[in-house]
Amino acid sequence: MPIYYLRRITGRERSEATNRHLGFSLAFVAGAMNAGAFLAVKQYTTHMTGITSSIAHGFIEGDYKFALAGVGAILSFLAGAAFSEILINWGRNNELHSEYAFPLMVEAVLLLIFGCLGQFFCQYTGLFVSITVMLLCFTMGLQNAIITRISNAVVRTTHVTGILTDVGIEFGRMFFWNRRVDQADEAYIRANRQKLYLLGGLWVMFLLGGLVGAFGFLFVRYYATIPLAVILATLAFVPMYDDVVRSKK
Repeated sequence: MPIYYLRRITGRERSEATNRHLGFSLAFVAGAMNAGAFLAVKQYTTHMTGITSSIAHGFIEGDYKFALAGVGAILSFLAGAAFSEILINWGRNNELHSEYAFPLMVEAVLLLIFGCLGQFFCQYTGLFVSITVMLLCFTMGLQNAIITRISNAVVRTTHVTGILTDVGIEFGRMFFWNRRVDQADEAYIRANRQKLYLLGGLWVMFLLGGLVGAFGFLFVRYYATIPLAVILATLAFVPMYDDVVRSKK
């Protein structure tokens, strides 16, 4: 049943299957936000590697405003990840079913705010960068920290460089010629096909999300994030509802 599935995918009790399904969903959201946000604010909001390089580039070129904008984006991403950890630990200490769902609901609310007020926020600056970019970077830091914590750093939804690196490693293992080594031997090199399926799925979902996000932003601009907020709220609703019911008993 859908309710049972939603309870499992974002609930406190985890499994490899629920981590995988949640990871695919969040990779889709991250891809949509990354591609759509670039069209909206001309900046990728999940690519912390590139932003860090832009800080160095800005300082060397003397473009301090550009460099400080990168600093603001990094700080916002860090704040989002830290806030996610605070919420998860608070939920765990209070034995909530929604210890992971609650941060997702917060992300849904932030995306809803971005969709409704993003154009307005673009006019204002905080931490050297527009409030819109800060909000998006904070949201992506929040999301990445959730799935990283849930999966013990196995699943990442915004770090495509790491995903493709691991895919390449598994392909290398798959095509490696094991000379003079029997398949039963511990030294036999073999690909982890289950991991390859997970990584490939994350990349595909990120790409699909990017296509949908870019298409949506081209036509409806900031309002394209509202369906993404609905997806996240739907994923988070059941465990949060369970906590509400339990609190009334």
